Amino acid sequence: MIAQNNVRSTNNDPIESSESYPITGGSNSAGTSRLIRQFGSLFSSPAPTNDPAGYVEFGSISDPVGSAGRTLGTFAGVFCPVALSMFSALVFIRVGFIVGNAGLYITLLQFIIAYVILLFTVSSVCAISTNGAVEGGVMISRTLGPEFGGSIGTLFFLANVVGCGLAISGCAEGIIENFGPSDGTGSGTIPDGRWWRFLYCSSLNTLMLIVVLIGAEMFAKTSMMILGVVVICLLSTYISFLTQGPIEVNIPHENNLVNFTTAHYTGLRADTLWSNLHSNYTKDYTSNGNQVNFAVVFGVLFSGVTGIMAGANMSGELKNPSKSIPAGTLSAVLFTFLCYMALSILIAATTTSTLLQNNFLFLGPINIWPTFVTIGILTATFSTGLSNLIGASRVMEALAKDRVFGPLMSFVVKGTYKNNPIAAVIASWVLVEAILLIGSLNTIAQINSVLFMLSYLATNLACLGIEITGAPNFRPTYKYFSWHTAFIGLLGTAIMMFVINSIYALSSIILCLLLVIALHLFSPASQGAQWGSISQALMFHQVRKYLLMLDSRKDHVKFWRPQMLLLVSSPRSCCPLIHFVNDMKKGGLYVIGHVKVGEFADNDSSNDPTIEEYTQWLSLVDHMKVKAFVELTLSRSVREGIQHLIRISGMGAMKPNTTILGFYDEEQSKDFFEYEDSPYKTAEFDGNGIKLFPYRKSGESKSLGVVDYVRIIDDVLRMRKNLCLCRHFHRLDKQMIARNNHIRYIDVWPVNIFEPKNEDPFDVVSQFMMQLACIINMLPVWKKLELRVFLCESETVSENSAAFERPAEHRLDQRLKLLRISASIHKIPEWNKDIDFAKHRNILKQFTGSSDSNQVMAEENINRSKLYMQRINQIIRDRSNATAVTFMYLPTPPATPSVDYKEKCHHYLDLLTELTFDLPPTILVH
Repeated sequence: MIAQNNVRSTNNDPIESSESYPITGGSNSAGTSRLIRQFGSLFSSPAPTNDPAGYVEFGSISDPVGSAGRTLGTFAGVFCPVALSMFSALVFIRVGFIVGNAGLYITLLQFIIAYVILLFTVSSVCAISTNGAVEGGVMISRTLGPEFGGSIGTLFFLANVVGCGLAISGCAEGIIENFGPSDGTGSGTIPDGRWWRFLYCSSLNTLMLIVVLIGAEMFAKTSMMILGVVVICLLSTYISFLTQGPIEVNIPHENNLVNFTTAHYTGLRADTLWSNLHSNYTKDYTSNGNQVNFAVVFGVLFSGVTGIMAGANMSGELKNPSKSIPAGTLSAVLFTFLCYMALSILIAATTTSTLLQNNFLFLGPINIWPTFVTIGILTATFSTGLSNLIGASRVMEALAKDRVFGPLMSFVVKGTYKNNPIAAVIASWVLVEAILLIGSLNTIAQINSVLFMLSYLATNLACLGIEITGAPNFRPTYKYFSWHTAFIGLLGTAIMMFVINSIYALSSIILCLLLVIALHLFSPASQGAQWGSISQALMFHQVRKYLLMLDSRKDHVKFWRPQMLLLVSSPRSCCPLIHFVNDMKKGGLYVIGHVKVGEFADNDSSNDPTIEEYTQWLSLVDHMKVKAFVELTLSRSVREGIQHLIRISGMGAMKPNTTILGFYDEEQSKDFFEYEDSPYKTAEFDGNGIKLFPYRKSGESKSLGVVDYVRIIDDVLRMRKNLCLCRHFHRLDKQMIARNNHIRYIDVWPVNIFEPKNEDPFDVVSQFMMQLACIINMLPVWKKLELRVFLCESETVSENSAAFERPAEHRLDQRLKLLRISASIHKIPEWNKDIDFAKHRNILKQFTGSSDSNQVMAEENINRSKLYMQRINQIIRDRSNATAVTFMYLPTPPATPSVDYKEKCHHYLDLLTELTFDLPPTILVH
């Protein structure tokens, strides 16, 4: 129904029908607390609220808002956290394992591969950080959307948990090496064994828990001092390689794969370097003797260099994040790369492969100051583990605050004390404990690498998608980024994930897809609108391309489908019809159109009212759970507005071909949003004493006249659109149809009651009716109903006609088979016996477009026509006791340039009213 009101008004005028259109009108914590929360800056900050059209540039490179609290520069804020994270547990514990098994050539190649992947991913991170203002509180799901971003965010949370377990395992190894039974005699200060190690790891994990609960903020700002300690310890290692002579080093007590107790360290020797150039894979004594190969070694190596986002995580404390993040991250990547390359070369030149393969912590015994290595191991691993535990808890807090999983994680938000997410920290701690049960550091490292690679893949995917879609507000100032760098980074991470461990990689991808599906089904629908989603940008790009390819000149009847434009004044009174048309569209276009009556005057300073109402109609579509678009227009009259909607609805070749109107009647409207037993009951559109979508109450007059309504029917047909007039749909109850066996039929009456002919009982209009009825009959709720076609034969058949040679029933049956429509044919005996069609045919033609425009109607003919329609109505009602929906033939309306046009419109509509009186939900089709 259509509302007629001035544009300054906030309420629609009352509607006038129980159906649709007829009738009228009617965590800002420091350091790693920002893990994965920077990617929303792809689109920078939102447009100012005083620019409703959103045409201003999104954000600026500087960030004056809140900059007073930013104190860190490039070195302290980015370089130190990134370098420290990339040294992690690898530098003192596993570089020897890598060189001893892969050889120097493969080791250097693996470092190059890893750092190439990291470099291209850093390029994407730098593009994000230089694309406008960088804030510290927008997680990746706000760029990728709640489904993809939420799932990737969850996997990144798991990656932090696994990374924490990896660091704790490395720290425990360092403790065992220095205070456990490290020599062959089994002597030592503390005992060793699988469960003893688990106890030590659990103790370290608990210690980290206490630190995070008490002093996480203080730790997050000490990364520069911690890095200094690690670098000093690393320098002592380099000096030892250059100065230490040959010595014998004990084999760890836990290594039961060999029968010797010591291995040789040679110092700088050419023959040692030569022997370590090529790979020599053996078994890993820390993982029950599992065979080592290229994938295992690379998985361990990559797990140690997954810290490139540590600088972006600190953006909330950086004075100039858009400059500091690229400069600090790239310099830290270069610094750690050179350190690892130098360390690998020195290890290969000084240490035998036997020692490298059988004592992964050999750096301590060969160091001229062994205590430095111990300090380096404990400092690097403990700080990395603490950083990951903080990061995991903050990621979990972000997921909870953004309600990615709805109310499932509400306990995290409730369990926050002084900005410290206590509940999230404890939950992360429990998961780390579960990871520690794996035991082997090398196994944990592979899982950690795969999860971080998937996160890096998502980062590259986000940037690639935005770059490909040509989003105008993605303008990073980092000049070395392009879609090529993002694609190479994406491809590299995807390939190496499966190289490391195809089972882990496939499992993580499957888990990600399951999370995508779950979040699509259960996450709040409003999140995509609040955050923006890369999927929307990608869909826009693809839809535009395919719409241009969709050519209306190539339409073919084999692939025809109904594309509906349902004209609605107030959805309160026509919810069943909205839902029914959604069923009838059969995968086609469905547009719900509404005309707001008013005038957009030049001197009127108010905004277009359709802009404000559009979101209300979108909420209606969500509430009704229909797959429909919404089109609103402002017009001086309902008729003019409908013409607008018919012309402009849809786009390209996807335009409605069928217009659906409510019937013009006097029936009282029902409010399906308030009706107690209504499946559409809701209070969503009632607030502050104002009801959205008002409708015509009892006693209120209609604002759309009969003549205008009939002219609208004529307009639709002249605009070459199929037309459906729907009546009695307030009686439709799909739930009753589903559970009640009394409703059994869908009926089709393929005869023009106003001009009955027998030459072809199945003309174009009848075929269209059959098509619509067949489509409804294909859907689950309607499938149990039988489709009936009623054959109405008259005795006015010429003996020379083809109909005389072949009975109409046979022709109709053949047509149904040709169209592959399963329906039963029912003849109407009364049609020939009780009704004189020859007598009424010329009379009824006066009320249609086929009549002589100058013919004057006699009162006697009008009364006889009404009696005729009442008799037809009785015949139809007698056969409709178990009918769900009836399809009937709609005659053309009176021709416009005719004598007594207004009277003909009234009589035309009166006859249709008599014809459809007290029937089940009825659709008049032309």
